[in-house]
Amino acid sequence: MASLSILDIEELAEGCDVEAKRASGRDGQGELPKSFFESYSAMANTYGGVIFLGIEEKPKGKFSLTGIAVPDRVLKTLWDGLNNRQQISINLLTDKMVEVIAVQDKQVIRIAVPRAKRSQRPVYVGQNPLTGSYRRNYEGDYLCDEETVKRMLAEQVEEVRDARLLENYGFDDIDPNTLKAYRNQFKATKPDHPWLDQDDKEFLQSIGGWLRDRQTGKEGLTVAGLLMFGKLPSILEGVPHYVVDYQERPEPRTEARWVDRVTTDGTWSGNLYDFYRRVIQKLFSDLKVPFKLKGAKRVDDTPVHEALREALINTLIHADYTGRVPIQIIKLPDMFLFRNPGVMRLPLEDALQGGTSDCRNRKLQKMFQLIGFSDQAGSGIPKIYWNWKREHWRSPDLLDKVEPDQTILRMLMVNVLPEETLKELDERFGSSFRELSHDQQLALATVAIEGKVTHTRLKSMTTTHPHDLTKALCALVKDGLLGSAGATRGTFYFFLGEASDAEVDLVAQSYRLVEQTSPDDFFSELIADETTSDDLPSSSDDLGLSSDDLPSSSDDLGLSSDDLSSSSDDLGLSSDDLPSSSDDLGLSSDDWELLMAIAATVRNKGKVSTDIAVAICVRTYNSKPKSFSSNSAHYNLCSL
Repeated sequence: MASLSILDIEELAEGCDVEAKRASGRDGQGELPKSFFESYSAMANTYGGVIFLGIEEKPKGKFSLTGIAVPDRVLKTLWDGLNNRQQISINLLTDKMVEVIAVQDKQVIRIAVPRAKRSQRPVYVGQNPLTGSYRRNYEGDYLCDEETVKRMLAEQVEEVRDARLLENYGFDDIDPNTLKAYRNQFKATKPDHPWLDQDDKEFLQSIGGWLRDRQTGKEGLTVAGLLMFGKLPSILEGVPHYVVDYQERPEPRTEARWVDRVTTDGTWSGNLYDFYRRVIQKLFSDLKVPFKLKGAKRVDDTPVHEALREALINTLIHADYTGRVPIQIIKLPDMFLFRNPGVMRLPLEDALQGGTSDCRNRKLQKMFQLIGFSDQAGSGIPKIYWNWKREHWRSPDLLDKVEPDQTILRMLMVNVLPEETLKELDERFGSSFRELSHDQQLALATVAIEGKVTHTRLKSMTTTHPHDLTKALCALVKDGLLGSAGATRGTFYFFLGEASDAEVDLVAQSYRLVEQTSPDDFFSELIADETTSDDLPSSSDDLGLSSDDLPSSSDDLGLSSDDLSSSSDDLGLSSDDLPSSSDDLGLSSDDWELLMAIAATVRNKGKVSTDIAVAICVRTYNSKPKSFSSNSAHYNLCSL
């Protein structure tokens, strides 16, 4: 029988998703909790994880041992349920994934839940996926909304998402200049290809942009054909959530407004091929990388150019165009950020290894390959990582997120251990820094460069075993070189005394992007554009609500006069507590944004710690000392 300690479990919880359940039962002998299959569904539909039965987690990240007196009884109920299609949609577990282990002097059941394959999702409780599908975030299991479940079902059924025939979409919906430009590029790439003699309809059919249904005789553009070559109004009719957005910002990690932007604003065709042509040149411009010489001829297509091209094309061909997250590319002086709607179809490990492809939009992939802008399937991500490594830059950061579903790639043009950073760390920690292991030095350098480090981020930059990375990070905290906050997979590490500002900035950045796109939409660690009145609907008709959507009477509000305080005395405030005029409030729109950042994170099913909330309030207070001094209520908020 394998054995673990509580400390081992706490360390494990930082590197993967861990759920602990008491599972004692009414008689204290052990019983499978009713919530087990909800956690099983949630882990299978997200990233997988480990469930411990016989351990309690209170508070978050702190585990206490309860044990299972009769584990065989619990195991029988577990396997019976897993093989009962009335209870759970599929059994993903094998015997090796379920084991009884010893923790101190008690027995505990450990269950390793794998991430379900795309063809198996959603994994759901009961018989109805729309009401029984769960996912996980740092706060635990939550029930998926109907839209999310339908998207998972579509991903399960449709191997290719862009091959569908769009009835009643034809050449009137195509931008002729875009198609002409593509054909010219095709000719330059393949000057002797027989498709060059085809008319536009035949050519589109050959490359996957036009389809004729043999059974019905109907024909028209495919989703890929519309996205690649269409006019913007037609694209928005067929793909209502379609948004592409490129922004260039003048300074690293700045809140300054963009200096260059390409988005679906109606000033150009709006299709993917024209977006690619415009954006790729902007990504390449001002790249501070040396060119190569092939003989006496200058070769401008360096490994960095190749990596950026692969990143842009990957963003376009792997996007889920039914999702509500926009395609977004951000260029900063020291960083490139790429985001597309939809989680990765392959596990991250498989994508990094290469050789396997599960492209969401294979027709679009083929179109880019035919003009020489994309290599063989399954090679894009490894090529990005390898080319960045050749420049001795920090490893790209690739991750996917749920709620809302999105994939994010961050590419920093910063050395792994820059000399200026090493000098800064020498000054901060003295000779003790050079005595640390390479992984510990890497962790400290990451904090110095990126503001914080997580177990996941450190794992992406080294081949060290995750368990050893956990020990390395814990040692840095124990020795006072780093502080930590959060719990389990949400744990992050920072320089002591500097965490609050870094996290406040992150929350505020998330809020700004939320307001720029939609209430459910954020791009982690991205500084987004400010919202202006141009982003607001031009009329009430655009709000998508009518009086029918409002409650018919005050009875529907769910409150009665009994719910209100009986007198104004219960309010705890008098007119003396209120500012004498609105001028005393002293809050600018920037202050308001910082305060609203707290609410934005909560709306996105995240959690703002008390430290972060206080830091935001204190920052606002410090920026307006005169205004706050005239209003004790504001100061009291900061001192909560």
